Amino acid sequence: MSLLGFVVVPLLFMHLPTPAMAGAMAAHLFSAQTWVSCACAGVLLVLNRNRQAPAVFGSERPKIAWLSLLVSLGLLSAVLAEWLVAPRIVAHEDLQLWHRIGSALYLLQWLCAVAVFGLLLRRQARARTQWHA
Repeated sequence: MSLLGFVVVPLLFMHLPTPAMAGAMAAHLFSAQTWVSCACAGVLLVLNRNRQAPAVFGSERPKIAWLSLLVSLGLLSAVLAEWLVAPRIVAHEDLQLWHRIGSALYLLQWLCAVAVFGLLLRRQARARTQWHA
């Protein structure tokens, strides 16, 4: 995700003959990334569903399913970028506004992915310490 958004797309605009060609290619790459992101988020949500602890009646504070929340937020940002923002950019509607919104959604998706990796790494570290204890 970082490689595409922060390296590949700027290189397209530097090396392709026209910005229109670079923009069209970037749109295809971002669209492909959205589908990969949706598939990965779906797999994570299905796998994580079985790991959620059931709510205990009368518990003082419900456990927040951070992993599912972050994955869902990343999925929502990818879907909004694909079906809300991208069509407006292609139609050249207020390009500056929609590029900013698309960039914000891309950043949100990236931050969610980093947070999910952090949660999964912590979960793995806890499992290792419990296994060796």
